[in-house]
Amino acid sequence: MSFFDLLWLLFIISAISPVFKQRILEAQRYRLLRSLEIKRNSRVIALIHRQETLSFLGLPIFRYITIEDSEEILRAIRMTPKDMPIDLILHTPGGLVLASTQIALALSKHPAKVTVFVPHYAMSGGTLIALAADEIVMDPNAVLGPVDPQLGEYPAASIVRAISKKSIDEVDDKTLILGDVAEKALSQVYEFVKKLLMEKHDEEKASEIAKILTEGKYTHDYPITADEGQKLGLNISTEVPDEIYALMQLYPQSQGLRPSVQYIPTPYRFKEGSDRPRKRL
Repeated sequence: MSFFDLLWLLFIISAISPVFKQRILEAQRYRLLRSLEIKRNSRVIALIHRQETLSFLGLPIFRYITIEDSEEILRAIRMTPKDMPIDLILHTPGGLVLASTQIALALSKHPAKVTVFVPHYAMSGGTLIALAADEIVMDPNAVLGPVDPQLGEYPAASIVRAISKKSIDEVDDKTLILGDVAEKALSQVYEFVKKLLMEKHDEEKASEIAKILTEGKYTHDYPITADEGQKLGLNISTEVPDEIYALMQLYPQSQGLRPSVQYIPTPYRFKEGSDRPRKRL
């Protein structure tokens, strides 16, 4: 074998090895999902958005909630018996309002119990989906976020407030049109969130929560912790099954030349009367 033949062989191996690794990861994910389904006697759906290296060139792909996601989840819900609970594992920065709304509507109409698990974060559209669940189960350090609509790079609520502080003669037509769209967006999202919450709360409480989450009281990336969500009145618990943490490890972030976080991946325990950590068997 010549030197150039060896180079070609190495190139082919490097090109196809990510594909094989991805197939192995997918098989491990399916086994873990099925194990959790058997344990909880439910349909388990994972909506997990991470930056993964999927192509043979090693380019990272950024993920968010899309119409394709809503189509797949709606298909999974249709395939689920009406008396079977649904467990949705949610890890996402958010995404399209239309897709998030479709998923939330479909979950809210499912007759059996719907539980949303949030191991790390479910922001924006992810929070909108979580509000459709009968129960939200969050890691104690996980967060949700506000669901106030965004128009381009600006929050709809901020656009409306900025216009209200000026005389109508000082605002150009384009900004007025943007303000009109912003008002409609705020009203639409508020009414939808209120509708979701009224299935679990009285109208007054549902209106209160919906207003806080949609009116722009917080910045769009404000982290709503489990404790804060409970104070708002959301049905939140913090007992996340170990299988969900294990599943998250099967969605690795793309690796650069040097990892930014490093540690020995072994759980430790402390022996009584000693400061030295011991390996847990």
